[in-house]
Amino acid sequence: MKDETAPLDADPPTQLRSAFAAIRHLETAVLGVQGNEGMVLRYGAFYGPGTGILDEAALGPLRRRQFPLIGDGGGWWSFLHVEDAAAATALAIERGAPGIYNIVDDEPAAVRDWLPALATMLGAKPPRRFPTWLARLAVGSHLVVMMTEARAGNNAKAKRVLAREPAHRSWREGFREVLSQSPQGRFA
Repeated sequence: MKDETAPLDADPPTQLRSAFAAIRHLETAVLGVQGNEGMVLRYGAFYGPGTGILDEAALGPLRRRQFPLIGDGGGWWSFLHVEDAAAATALAIERGAPGIYNIVDDEPAAVRDWLPALATMLGAKPPRRFPTWLARLAVGSHLVVMMTEARAGNNAKAKRVLAREPAHRSWREGFREVLSQSPQGRFA
């Protein structure tokens, strides 16, 4: 897991270079202004009712086995319920000291763990497996990196400095809660 001192990827895939450059620019601008007590919040992958990984754009393909597990699924993701994002942002405004904070839940997970678990929660068959080389041709290097090489964030600093405990400490619990309340029907 990466803490706030870990640098952003210095050589991201081509499809992600402009996004990483924008993030670097914003972080430098926010933290580098003289006399400014800037804070940067690095959020995990959002989820909530109809958002992020629990949006129908992701769930539909997963149900149809069109959202594959790429390679070894060794990329690690940090998740964050949208309500926890809002609460952490408010705490940062009230209590935060200048600097960078990872705003994520307590349970980072490898893609090989969370993707099949999400399929099970949906009552779907496990995702198909795609070799890395084939996925790179089909969907691009950026998605392969996210699924096989990404590294999760550590929330120890946010918990310590902001006295922040996420209401949804685990993506497992949070996913189940959101899916059980889904207007698209009942999930397994």
